[in-house]
Amino acid sequence: MSSTQPYSLFINGDWMPSTGAERLTIRSPATGETIATVTDATDADVDRAVDAAQAAFAAWSRRTALERADFLLRLNVLIERDHERLARLLTQEVGKPIREARGEIDFTIALIRYAAENARRIEGDIVPGSRPGEKILIEKLPHGVIGGITAWNFPAALLARKVAPAIAAGNTIVLKPHEITPVTSLEIGKLIAEAGIPAGVVNIVSGGIRTGQRLVTHPLVKLITMTGSTRAGKQIMAAGAPLLKEVRLELGGKAPFIVLADADLELAASAAVEARFLNAGQVCTSNERTYVHEAVYDRFIELVTQKIKALKVGDPTDETTDMGPKISKVELEKVDAMVSKAVQQGARVQFGGGRLSGGMYDLGHFYQPTLLTGITHQMDIVHAEVFGPVVSVLKISSFDEALKFANDSSYGLSAYLFTKDIGVLMRTSAELNFGEIYVNRSLGEAPQGFHHGYGDSGLGGEDGKYGLDAYVRTKTIYLNA
Repeated sequence: MSSTQPYSLFINGDWMPSTGAERLTIRSPATGETIATVTDATDADVDRAVDAAQAAFAAWSRRTALERADFLLRLNVLIERDHERLARLLTQEVGKPIREARGEIDFTIALIRYAAENARRIEGDIVPGSRPGEKILIEKLPHGVIGGITAWNFPAALLARKVAPAIAAGNTIVLKPHEITPVTSLEIGKLIAEAGIPAGVVNIVSGGIRTGQRLVTHPLVKLITMTGSTRAGKQIMAAGAPLLKEVRLELGGKAPFIVLADADLELAASAAVEARFLNAGQVCTSNERTYVHEAVYDRFIELVTQKIKALKVGDPTDETTDMGPKISKVELEKVDAMVSKAVQQGARVQFGGGRLSGGMYDLGHFYQPTLLTGITHQMDIVHAEVFGPVVSVLKISSFDEALKFANDSSYGLSAYLFTKDIGVLMRTSAELNFGEIYVNRSLGEAPQGFHHGYGDSGLGGEDGKYGLDAYVRTKTIYLNA
C-alpha cells in the first residue's frame, strides 16, 4: 500500500468520490508518516449511503437466514486470506504491536463467524390467545437501516461487531469509522464487495464529527450503534432524541482490579500488566484502578514492577515489541497531565511516569509504562478514565472495602477479581456493579458472551445472542382464522 493512497467512499457496492473537496490525512502514531488520505464525507454523501441502504433493505431482509450467513462466511474466507496484510495495516494506523494486531484480526473473524452461525437462531414465540382459536405470534424482525459508529482503538473488530450481526439479522448498515483510523475499515469494504454481499447492504463513509451527526439524525436510520467515549455517546443520544431513535452505546470504563489475600499472585500480577498495557492501555475494559489486599500488597508491587520493567516499548512492527505508541499527541498529553496531577496529589511514581524521547520515540507518541503507588481513593486518577499505560495501585484491608471503592464510580463496564474464596465469588454477581466481570483471568471478551456496561459505560450491549437482540424489533400478531 502506498503511503499516500487516497480512499473514496464505499456506497452501494462501489467506490464513489465525495460531493465535497475536504479530505483527512491519516498518519502513523509510531512514525508520524502519512498512511493515506480519506474523504471527509458531506451530508449529501451520507444521504447517498443511507438511500442505498434503504433501497437494498427489502431484498436483503427477504433472503433466508442461511443465505445471509453464507455471505458472511465468504467474507471471513477473504479476511483469513488477507490476515497478515490487514494486521500490518492495523499496526500502521493504530500503532498496536503486530502480535496484538493479528489477535484483533482473529477476533474479527470470530465475531463474523458467530453472527453467521446465529443468523438462523433469531426466535420468536407462539402463545395462546385470549379468544377461542386465537394464536398470538411474537416475531423478531429487522429494523431497516442501521447507523454504525466505531472507535479508533479496534477498527477491524468493531466493524465486525456491528456489521456482522446487523446484516445477519436482515438489516442494512451505513458505517462511519473513526476519523483517525478509517483505513482498515475501508480495506475491509473492498473484501465486502469481493465477497459478493449485495450493493447497498453495507456502506462505509469516512469523515469527522459532521459526518457522524448527519448519520445519527438521518430520518431513515432506525437504530444507532456506537462505540466511543461517554461524552460522544451522550451527544449522540441528544442528537437522536428528537426522532426517538433507538440507541446502543458502548462507552468508557474504569475497571477495578481486585486482588485479595488468597489470590494466585503470579497470575494476578501477569493479568494486571496485560490488562493495563494491551494496546498501550487504550481498551475500555483495561485495568484502570488496582485494589490489592494489604497482606500481599508489597509482594504484588514487586511482581508487577518486574513485569513492567520487562516490557519492550517501541516499533510496533517488531515481533518482540510489547507496547507501541499512544494514538495521538492529544491522547499522549492527556495521560501525561493525569499522571502529573496524581503526583501533585501525593502519588508516587514506582516506575515510568513520563514520555519517552530520543530516536524513534521523538517521531511518535510514546509514553513509558507507568506504575503509581501511594494512591488514595480521593485522587482524580481513580475516578477519571486514563485510557493509557498507567497502573494505579491502592491498598485495601478487606473485600468489603474493595467493593465500596470499586462501586464508587460513574462507570460500570468491566471489573476483575482474583481470589479462591467461593463465598466472595458468590457475592460478586449481586454486589459488584459491573456488566462484565473477569474472575481469575485477564481481559478479553468472547463472541458468545455479552459485552455491556452500566451507567456512563453505555446502553444495551453487544455480542452473543443478547447482542443480536439489539438488531431486531418485536412485532406481535393476534392471529384469528
